[in-house]
This record gives sequence, C-alpha cells and structure tokens, in this order.
Amino acid sequence: MILSRRLIPALGLLLTVMAAPVAMAQQPPPPVTAADRILGRADAPVTVIEYSSFICPHCARWHLEVLPAFKARFIDTGQVRLVYRDVPTDPIQLSATAAGVGRCAAPERFFDVAQALMQGQAALRAGGEASAWFRPALEASGRSVEELSACLEGPEPMAAVQADMAGAAEAGVMGTPSFFVNGQAVADGQIETLAAAIEPLLAKD
Repeated sequence: MILSRRLIPALGLLLTVMAAPVAMAQQPPPPVTAADRILGRADAPVTVIEYSSFICPHCARWHLEVLPAFKARFIDTGQVRLVYRDVPTDPIQLSATAAGVGRCAAPERFFDVAQALMQGQAALRAGGEASAWFRPALEASGRSVEELSACLEGPEPMAAVQADMAGAAEAGVMGTPSFFVNGQAVADGQIETLAAAIEPLLAKD
C-alpha cells in the first residue's frame, strides 16, 4: 500500500487544530481555483462545494446513492458544477493517503478514483484489507504506482489537502460531508435540500 511519510503527520496536526474552538466569524469557502476538482461545466451558474472524506460512511452513501440523481438533474444539464474538497477524517492514515492518491491522480480521472474509494469503503469497514481498498483507485488513477509514490512523497499533495482543510475550518465545517451552494452552507446533502438552495438561484438567470 502506498503511504506518504509527509502527508499523514501534517494532516494529523491540522485535524487537531480544526477540532479546537475557533474564535472567528464564519466565512464563505475559498473561491474555486484551478487546484479544485470539478465535475460539470466550468461556467455553470451554480457552484456546489462538497467537503468530504474518503473514509466517511456518510460521504460514501452520498456519492453512491445521491450523486447519481443529483448529477443527472443538475450537473449533466449544465446548471451546477460540483467541487470536491478534502477533509480527511479518522483513521487519518487511510483517509489522508486516499486524499493524496486523489490529488496525485490524472486530473481527468479524479472522480473515477473517488468513485472507486467510496464504492470499496463498505468492504474495508467490514474488515477488508486496505490494499484491496486502494487497488481499484490506483487502477483508476491514470498513473503508475511509481508515479503515485513519487507524487505522494512530494510537497504538493500535502499543501493542497491542507489548503482544503484550512478553508473548511474558516467556513465552519464541523463534519463530513458538508455542502455549500454559491458560498452558502446548506443543512445536509439530501437532494431535496440541495434543490431548495439551487433552484431559486437558477430562477434568477
């Protein structure tokens, strides 16, 4: 299994910082940049930002049960772009490495990697081997094992995941998955909740 000696300790420290009380006003999530992983049209009128963890069962449920309908209704129709951001959760050794693999995958293959990790999560939680959980994600990454290993040992994945987590903390994210619609937090990721926030924005266009 690929493990990054750089990624895990730094993210563990940042998780501790995020868990501490923060004396600041809640801010919108940071603006979307070229570093973000985006599903949908770049110029879609509505942006939904998802803060998620590859080891979080609620996140897996959303990706496997809600995302297909959400994608068909809003993303495939060009109305919404979905932005995925990392907030690794315990066990940090697994979720941080998974986040790093996602960051090191070929950009156009990120959501294939995410699907593989979310789909395999139940087997992992049932006692499966971590190597078996990672294998489909590595195969979907568009990179060789050697390329992924070299990438994970570099500074870029850690910096990118740290930036996601810092933005999540500033935005008041307290758990995963958390969603923002055009910068505004929504109560949950149910498709009805998201639609209630999205559709008024579409009506303004």
